[in-house]
Parts: sequence; C-alpha cells; structure tokens
Amino acid sequence: MSLVSVEGLRFAYPARRGAAVRPVLDSLSFDVGVGRIVGLLGPNGSGKSTAIGLLAGLLRPLAGTLRLRGEPVPFGDRRLRAETGFVFQQPSLDPRLSSRENLALAARLHALPSSEARRAIDEALALTELAARADDPVRMLSGGMRRRIDLVRALLHAPTLLVLDEPSSGLDEHAFRRVWAHLSEARDRDGLAVLVSTHRPEEADRCDHLMVLDGGRVVARGSPAELRARVRGDVITLEADDVEQVAAVVRERFDLEPTIDAGRSTVSVVRAKGHELVPRIVEGFPAGRLRAVSLRTPTLADVFLALTGRTLDTDNDDAAPGSAPRAGAA
Repeated sequence: MSLVSVEGLRFAYPARRGAAVRPVLDSLSFDVGVGRIVGLLGPNGSGKSTAIGLLAGLLRPLAGTLRLRGEPVPFGDRRLRAETGFVFQQPSLDPRLSSRENLALAARLHALPSSEARRAIDEALALTELAARADDPVRMLSGGMRRRIDLVRALLHAPTLLVLDEPSSGLDEHAFRRVWAHLSEARDRDGLAVLVSTHRPEEADRCDHLMVLDGGRVVARGSPAELRARVRGDVITLEADDVEQVAAVVRERFDLEPTIDAGRSTVSVVRAKGHELVPRIVEGFPAGRLRAVSLRTPTLADVFLALTGRTLDTDNDDAAPGSAPRAGAA
C-alpha cells in the first residue's frame, strides 16, 4: 500500500543574472509504500535535498502533487509532518542543550505523554550507545555522535514515515551498520516507510527500490539488484599516472570503451569474464605503466557511471545556487 506518493514534482531556483533558469527537479515521481525503504541516489546537486525540502514544506514547488494514503495534501501539510520524522543534512539539534534535553524537546513538540517520552528517550539513548554522555552538551559530542542523536530524535514519536537526507554523513562503520539494522528492523516489525537520499552506493544497496537522479531527472529506477544488472560483466579498474594514455591503449588494443576517473587516476572497463582479460591487459603495458589492476562485480557506483558518464562523488554543475535548505527540529 502506498503511504506517500509524489507525481510530476518540478522546482527551480531563481536564475543568476544573465543565466537561464535550469530546473533543479524535473517531473520527479515516486511512491513510498508501507514497510518499504525507497532511495534517491545521486551526487550533490542532483536534486535529492531539494525534494526532501519540498516534502517538509521548506520550499514551494512549481508543479506536482503529493498524496498521503491516496488523499491529495499540500506539500508540508501538518498531517504529513505529524507522522513523519525528518533528518536533514544540517543538524537539527540545539548545541547548548544535552542529548537528553534535545530529545525531551522533540517529545514535547510531538506532545508525547511524560511516561511515554521518558521510555522513548531511554530507548533512543540506548540505541545510540550514548547513555553515558546523555547529559553532556551536544556541542561537546563528535559529529558522528550528534548524527546518531539526530537520527533517533526523528524516530522518537514512532512516525509512520522516516525521511533521511544523507543520513550516514559523519557515521563510522559500526554506527552505520547499527543505524541501518535498526531501520530494517523497524521496517519489518512496524511497517515503517523510509525515504532516503544518498550518494553512497553501500547505503543505496540497503533500499528496496531506488530512483537514480541526475540533473533533477530520474535516469533509472529499480531494485539495487535490477540496477546492477544493467552493467553486464565484471569491472576491471586500472590505476595509472597517465590515465588518458592508458585509456587510449585500452581502446585501440582491446576494442573496449574505457571510462576515465581523473580524480582517482583510474580507467575502468566492463567485460564479461573479466578474469580472462586481466592477464592480457597487464601484458599489454610496459612494466611500471600501471600502478594497480583490480577486478570486481559491478556496484551502484558503476551503474551511475554507466548511465551518466560521471561519478557519484562529483558535484552536479546544474546545482541550484546556495546550499541545501536548512531546517530546525521537525
């Protein structure tokens, strides 16, 4: 059952003087069903944070409809906000208050009864493994600790929908796995619906369904497995100092179309039975020309590269002016 659906969402920031208006979002449509984790995958500037800001009512769309359980509602509608937990890229915590006080404030904003609030706060602190630091001012916590508190704050009132904008920013691997284990458990146990924006392939892999965004447009949809299947073959990556020259050799000698990532000094090609090609590639270059050669199965980062010719950690040149919308406690 669809909990929230968005159709034909369009948005553009005012153009700089002398520049043409470019849409940040162009006809974005998606559904978030009960008990489903839906992801928006794309680099910075692809429109992910803008979509979340529109859902929260921080921005007004140029066009588009929003439905809650099939009923049309305005973007940022109180009914939607009441049963949604938002985690924005920018922290929503008061750094002068302690973690416990920030959670207590969130409980009051959602009108939780005192006994329920105390129980929920204790459970939230246990989940973050920060109970021993619960009374320290948030400004004394590390960025990762603050992110963990921000995440559980959004879950305090037991929302039916959780909206996360780059949720694993600042989290170490242990915290990342713990947070996602909790989200998966809440999806399976309580039917929690989750909408997450991310540029991290390993995070997108944990979603049930993905929309791949580039320049405000959806360039592909499907489950992580369905999207990875678009890259047919193994990924061979060559690390070298002169990537242009290496790419030219690969193109001419092996009749393959390479992809260059200048930032990482790598050249990648996709080939079925890649393990059979690796020895030939190594033999095709003088000693010392290649720094490293690796072989792996495709990831969602490879899917994005194949679809757009760019990497997920490359900022989109069509990004809107200024930073992503900020928000207070939601």
